[in-house]
Amino acid sequence: VDKIVSHVAIFVGSAMLVSFMANNLDHLFTALSDPTRRAVIAQLSAGEAPVKALAHPHKMALPSFLKHLAQLERAGLVTSRKIGRTRICTLHPEALDAAETWLSGQRELWAGKLDRLETYLQQKDTQ
Repeated sequence: VDKIVSHVAIFVGSAMLVSFMANNLDHLFTALSDPTRRAVIAQLSAGEAPVKALAHPHKMALPSFLKHLAQLERAGLVTSRKIGRTRICTLHPEALDAAETWLSGQRELWAGKLDRLETYLQQKDTQ
């Protein structure tokens, strides 16, 4: 019984981890799907910046821009802190590691499938 319980705990823990990773990837790809948010990431790659400076080139109302920042923060790409009356944003590029890992896995998976398809087609041509 203890062995079954430990396997169930491992399975539930694994399922929760997969669910967390999927949610994290969803937030990450949602954040990256918008050109304004990608531009903010590019701006922050040069270093920290206040929200006002980040918002200026985008020609939108501040509340709308703050929604974009919230999406970046939800994905873990950006954090902000308050210094006096100014909110400073910082980029966390390591948050992209999860997407890179997932994409690498997909690349390997599909490369293998395409290699097998190529081998099959070559064998079929020689018959």
